[in-house]
Amino acid sequence: MFYACGGVCLTQQLTVYTRRGCGLCSEMMQALERLRPELGFQLLDVDIDADPELQRRYDTRVPVLAAGEVEICYYFLEEERLRAHLRLGG
Repeated sequence: MFYACGGVCLTQQLTVYTRRGCGLCSEMMQALERLRPELGFQLLDVDIDADPELQRRYDTRVPVLAAGEVEICYYFLEEERLRAHLRLGG
């Protein structure tokens, strides 16, 4: 599947806010890794416990999938929301 990008395609950077030992975080990362070849996004895994501000912001609400300041989903990957976000160009 190809996504329209107006002639210039930039790879979308996605961030997953996680913490060590989080089973849901591992599941979301695995699901995203399976989709990455098809959808062509970059993926950054950020441990919230390494940053007090992120720890306050997300606390127990991890994992969180975000594109910049836009939160796409949390706890579980919502594949259709991710696809819609990427189709709209972020």
